[in-house]
Amino acid sequence: MPKIVKNYQKLAFTASQKPEAKAARRALIAQYGDHDAADADAIIALGGDGLMLETLRRYMTLIRRGLPVYGMNKGTIGFLMNEYSEEGLLERLNQAEVATICPLKMTAHAPGGIYEELAFNEVALFRQTRQAAHIRISVDGKTRLEQLISDGVLLATPAGSTAYNLSAHGPVLPLGADILALTPISAFRPRRWRGALLKAKAKVVFDVIDPEKRPLSATADSQEIRSVTKVEVSLDRKTKLNMLFDSGHALDEKILREQFAN
Repeated sequence: MPKIVKNYQKLAFTASQKPEAKAARRALIAQYGDHDAADADAIIALGGDGLMLETLRRYMTLIRRGLPVYGMNKGTIGFLMNEYSEEGLLERLNQAEVATICPLKMTAHAPGGIYEELAFNEVALFRQTRQAAHIRISVDGKTRLEQLISDGVLLATPAGSTAYNLSAHGPVLPLGADILALTPISAFRPRRWRGALLKAKAKVVFDVIDPEKRPLSATADSQEIRSVTKVEVSLDRKTKLNMLFDSGHALDEKILREQFAN
């Protein structure tokens, strides 16, 4: 994979639909100019974590070739973003630390066909009706949980472990950890099951038990497939994405701080 440029000059700006994000984009373009992403040294994403995930999807082909993304927070949470400032952007970029992440690949089977999506945070299954989800979980071809009765279940990457996974009481994973978090969502049976930590090379299969009576949807971050019958998930090591963080505020440092947060 090409090396990260350390002399950033040509920037491509993208922003969420929020007025403050659009205003920030105009202000930054007036100061630094704007280039087509295909000709840029880096993409600057202005918004929240949702905008960052959208940017990674939108420019996937370029990012796979090594084009890095640097986010600045003009959203709500902004865990994947840096602090917003109009001043010294080129200097910040040249001193930034690189976090290389690989997404999860979801293959979802549904009555309409087979769908593939990438997830940078997590792949999650949710019940679609008042009926609890009944899910069989297999890891590397071996059934590990014959029947999980719950609102759903998710598999999170280290980068995504502080997102929905944390809200579901899953563990926060260090960025360099070669593991994934398998976390139930409001588990009813087995009542004491709190999930599992899996090797990153694991291949996980979720089989939906009685999908007509207990329909489930599957999401890869924000991409949803309805009425799934089977979902296969594994880490896509061929896809490596480079995100830039201000020195001293790298993603691994943010994740570490989250583990000690009250």
